[in-house]
Amino acid sequence: MKPQYLFLLSLVIACQKPKSESQIVGVHSENKVENAIPAKEKFLKTDTITISDEEEISANSYILAHLISQKADKDSIITGNYQLDFYQNKTKTVSSKISIKGIEKGSEWGASFGLTSATAKNSPFVHLSFGYPACGYSQNNYLYYLKNKNIQLVHEWSSMSDSGWGGWVEFGNPSAKTDPDSFYCKTVFFEPDDNDENMGTVKYSDSTIFRLIGNQWKKQLLTKENQTYFEKKMSFDEFHSQK
Repeated sequence: MKPQYLFLLSLVIACQKPKSESQIVGVHSENKVENAIPAKEKFLKTDTITISDEEEISANSYILAHLISQKADKDSIITGNYQLDFYQNKTKTVSSKISIKGIEKGSEWGASFGLTSATAKNSPFVHLSFGYPACGYSQNNYLYYLKNKNIQLVHEWSSMSDSGWGGWVEFGNPSAKTDPDSFYCKTVFFEPDDNDENMGTVKYSDSTIFRLIGNQWKKQLLTKENQTYFEKKMSFDEFHSQK
């Protein structure tokens, strides 16, 4: 199956390199109890996610991914519910909850700072990925904005790469700032030619701009959803040399 079909399938149901906020519930008792200790939460599994900034792994900032529950449907498609606890300076600052559908056994987490590698240092953006760590497998991606103990899931998408072919999202930051007030992204497909293994077709779709309004990011789709607005045939080497 061509990589693009695997990628599109991943979009319907939720390699090259290696989703709501937590609720605080107040409980009131008839009797006065001082220094009450909250019950410890129980999780099925907890993974520690290290965060890199392209040069090194942060020693003081990391994420604990707690598996709250998981269930398989009649087609054996597994959905997992996670709580993500973000730590800064080794102190838990905020949490977020997401649901992931279509989990493959052996899937792993990855995380990095920044919109691009050039703006990774001290960036409030955290990019998380989750999926089976091999070429040809779909990855779930989440872009978080973490600042002043507030967190927002800004964007999410699926990606897949197989030996340089596949589909993913590329981010652009015209200001080249670590903490910009606007940026954009586009979906990129690079598909192999059926008759020439050295040739392929690049397609761009879903050009989107993000603007910081107050302390929340708002996004606006600039092109028709899921429709190609740019297409060009080029060699494999030419495509990858322009990166």
